[in-house]
Amino acid sequence: MASVSVEEVMAAVEKLRRDMQGEIATLKAALAAVKGARPAAAASAPVAAASAIEVSPEVVAILAASITAFLGKKVRIRSAKMLQTPYEIVNPWAQRGRVFIHASRNLPRRR
Repeated sequence: MASVSVEEVMAAVEKLRRDMQGEIATLKAALAAVKGARPAAAASAPVAAASAIEVSPEVVAILAASITAFLGKKVRIRSAKMLQTPYEIVNPWAQRGRVFIHASRNLPRRR
């Protein structure tokens, strides 16, 4: 079993960060082009779920290496997916409904 040093993991994370910044810049440029082409349709289209983005094998390998270094024993990652941001999860109407339900369940205190 090969051991992974913290420096190697940090170097891999830094390389991944640089690579992702390039990809993000490319995606922002593509998004700007799409918004410029169809501003009305882009504004009314629903936001794509972040879970649709697949995690690359390099990211999974880096996660496995860092978790292995942290725990001190080999781990196997079976699946990984991107989570939604809180702004994509919260629907204002649903939040208002939950607040209304919680407020209606207030029971009087017994003394």
